[in-house]
This record gives sequence, C-alpha cells and structure tokens, in this order.
Amino acid sequence: MMHELSATPCAERRFPALCMAVSTVWIYLPVLLIGTAFGVVLTKSEAISWFRVQRMFRFEEAHMYLVILSAIATGAISLWAIRRLGLRTLQGEPIVVKEKPFQKGVVYGGLLFGLGWAITGACPGPIYAQLGTGEWLAFVPFVGALLGSYVYAYVRSSLPH
Repeated sequence: MMHELSATPCAERRFPALCMAVSTVWIYLPVLLIGTAFGVVLTKSEAISWFRVQRMFRFEEAHMYLVILSAIATGAISLWAIRRLGLRTLQGEPIVVKEKPFQKGVVYGGLLFGLGWAITGACPGPIYAQLGTGEWLAFVPFVGALLGSYVYAYVRSSLPH
C-alpha cells in the first residue's frame, strides 16, 4: 500500500518547479501578509496622501507629524520589549542594536531624502501602498528609489563610512 504523503506530486518529485514555487509561497506568505497589513495601515492613516505630505512640509497641519510620532513610539516600545524580554532572532541569535558614530553624510542623506519626499509625496514604504491603490504616478518615485539604491551601491566603496 502506498502511503498518502508519497502520492503527492512533491513527494514523487514529478513537478519539482511546482513544489519549489509552493514552498517559496509558504515561506514568504507571512512577509506578504505583514506587508499587506502595513499597506492598509498606511492607506487608512492617509500617510500615502501627497496632499497630507505637502501640508506637513508646509507646516499647515500636524497629522503626518502625529503619524510619525506614533511610529517612533511604537519602535521605541518594541525595542524596549525586545531588550526586556531578551528576545532572539529566528536563528536563536540575540538581537543587538549597534551604536553608530555620527557622520556628516547622514545630514546630507537626510536632506536629500526629505527633498525627494517633499517633491514626490512618497518615501520608500508608502510607494508600494500608493501603487497598490492605483496611484500609477508613484511609479516615478519607485524608479527613482531603485536608481538611487543602485547608484549608492555603485559609489558606496568610495564614500566615507
């Protein structure tokens, strides 16, 4: 008698590409779900609204500042809990936040990032949510972010670190 598990296509190795695709989906499914939830939160909080971002940079309303402050508070509480509970990574390694020395490049990078955010109304996280809601013009900052990442990777070795 054949065992039930061996009758599946993956157990018999009849369709290896299909088996790999299914296993990959299962591995990345939590990431997809968390990303989708994050996109919903960004959309519902109006953090992906170009008008909200413009009003923030013009100091006309506090909405986006409050969203950012809530994200900072959430991150601080999460880091406190990680340290307090001694949580570890999935591989069992301790989670360590390394201190980094100040570099003037951080100021230049922050100014460049803020300028791009003010012009396009999007920082990297909300770009995906904007595309997901049908804001096809968000494809422009998406391409810009990709190009910027590749340029940085190309010149990184010549930058002071």
